[in-house]
Amino acid sequence: MPPGSATKRSMDKRTLPNEFLLGEVTSVLRDGREAVIIPTGNSMLPYIRGGVDRVTLRACPDVSVGDIVLVKIDGRYLLHRVVAREGDALTLMGDGNLAGMEHCMLADVIGTVTEIIRPSGQRRAPGRACLWRALRPLRRYLLAIYRVVSR
Repeated sequence: MPPGSATKRSMDKRTLPNEFLLGEVTSVLRDGREAVIIPTGNSMLPYIRGGVDRVTLRACPDVSVGDIVLVKIDGRYLLHRVVAREGDALTLMGDGNLAGMEHCMLADVIGTVTEIIRPSGQRRAPGRACLWRALRPLRRYLLAIYRVVSR
């Protein structure tokens, strides 16, 4: 191809077990680099659509309420939002979850989401979702509306 012309790279999409893939992501983040992953599941709806959106992760020495973090708790990986912090103790909850919270320590945090990447390529910072967290009593209805509208 002539210089300056676009080249298309053939990429196969492969699904790897979380334990392997996220173990490698952990190593990459510890080396001071960033990683881009495609999260699975619906626990972060409507902000992150599992299997559709990508997220950029970076190691972050400090975590605040409102951050979206990747953690490893009891041998499983979760990508959820910090809803409370007391010292080094964190409480997490997925934006798409109606109930159920996880508890972990700051040392369990592998990385923080620094941007959400839509399939169109649009990138945006995740924000703190203050209003969404305040609307938790109404989430059941708001998520039902979101699911109907997004079909």
